[in-house]
Amino acid sequence: MTDRPAPDDRPAPVTGHPAPAHDRPTPTTDRPATGRTTPEPDRPHDLVGIGIGPFNLSLAALAHNIPAAPDDPRPLAATFYEQRPAFHWHPGLLLDGASLQVPFLADLVTLADPASPWSFLNYLRTRDRLFPFYFAERFHIQRAEYDAYCRWVSEQLPGLHFGHQVDAVRWNTERALFEVDFTQLDPDGEAEALGRAYTRHIALGIGTEPFVPEPLRPLAEAESVPVLHSADYLRHREQLLAADHITVIGSGQSGAEIFLDLLRARPEGAENIHWLARTQAFAPMEYSKLGLEHFTPDYSRYFHALPETARDELVPRQWQLHKGIDADTIAAIHDELYRRTLHGGWPHATLTPGVHVRTAGRLANTRVELHLEHTQQGTRTRLTTDAVILATGYRERPLDAILGGLDPYLSRDASHRPRIDDQYRLVLDRAVTGHVYVQNAERHTHGVGAPDLGLAAWRSATILNNLTGTTPYPLPERTAFTTFGLTPQSSKIPAQAPELIPLTQSV
Repeated sequence: MTDRPAPDDRPAPVTGHPAPAHDRPTPTTDRPATGRTTPEPDRPHDLVGIGIGPFNLSLAALAHNIPAAPDDPRPLAATFYEQRPAFHWHPGLLLDGASLQVPFLADLVTLADPASPWSFLNYLRTRDRLFPFYFAERFHIQRAEYDAYCRWVSEQLPGLHFGHQVDAVRWNTERALFEVDFTQLDPDGEAEALGRAYTRHIALGIGTEPFVPEPLRPLAEAESVPVLHSADYLRHREQLLAADHITVIGSGQSGAEIFLDLLRARPEGAENIHWLARTQAFAPMEYSKLGLEHFTPDYSRYFHALPETARDELVPRQWQLHKGIDADTIAAIHDELYRRTLHGGWPHATLTPGVHVRTAGRLANTRVELHLEHTQQGTRTRLTTDAVILATGYRERPLDAILGGLDPYLSRDASHRPRIDDQYRLVLDRAVTGHVYVQNAERHTHGVGAPDLGLAAWRSATILNNLTGTTPYPLPERTAFTTFGLTPQSSKIPAQAPELIPLTQSV
């Protein structure tokens, strides 16, 4: 699932093109934001995190005040860099009433450390809101509340550097450390100073970026044409509502929420909305109890152990686990459509699945013509519209740009993707003694749970246990009732579980 958001992590970039050499300011030493404590002058960082979205924010929260190593009682020296000036989580999709698709327990820390001061419940306590939350009886909180909670953590937690754009990462063989070059930005986003940090390990949390289908990219890049990604929906909502005809493309949760929001805001009998999707149905998300066990550490371990070809075949078939629509949203859409039939007639809203956009073009400078094909009928048609909203999801940001300096050390699979081991580390040449951990860039190795907020704390704890060589966060050995596969992926099997003998062996 996506917050299961595949938006659902961090829509804004953390890296970018450095300023031209002749415009770049004088380098500075690595320094934290105002009011932050600096590390010991000659001590390199134990961990540098690149990107501050929910996943690296979870890592930063759990890294706070834990020991650096079994023989080093000093707190782990961790610092995190983010290009944006402050934390914001999908601001374009924080619609009124929109809720997370995961329970509030899937906050930054609770599933690894329920006693953490950075938990959602402690956030409520600091706001004197525990009793209202208790009586509200809400297991799923609103997205806007989750955004406010994460922002509270980001404003209280030391070691976070906003307005810092990471430009390059290299391995320094002589010092046996990673070098992280960054540009410190002023409030307007202009280069202010250069810096370099040295660290034993790195955590990449650069998140995802909006995906725009190829036929629509030229229109989405043209400022005069109202074709935009759902990530920018709220910023352009008033302009969109003024359009005579609106088309929403995408069958996931974001597409459904935007369609419902537009429908409620348009006058009866003049809705003029098309909702198109490639999927064969506007399908509900798989939300059964056993279905949700695909978002457990047990399933992540099972998936990681599969052959690469099996993993690649499996992920597309599991789309309904994380790309479907919440059943309550589907019900709300149907209720709103039904309400508009009470006095006779049907709303001017067209919902068509099984359709893809072949090509698209501009008409009369401001209108858009979509050339559509129905995959089952094999029929084609044209649709003229005044605005297009692309609820087409997000894709993992390529790691190559930021890891160019480490390319000679990287191990890649048959599809040229970085190999990632079961501890969320890039597989590097043995000459590199430090580790590069990844967050939400491992769907091809760990499965559909990679972007899931419910696995954030567990993955962060796994990374910190591995990095420190200790167990500051003891983790459960078993997390699902389902046994995935005939060969156990864990070294510890509960005594009551029967031993499974592979079919290739004689009994």
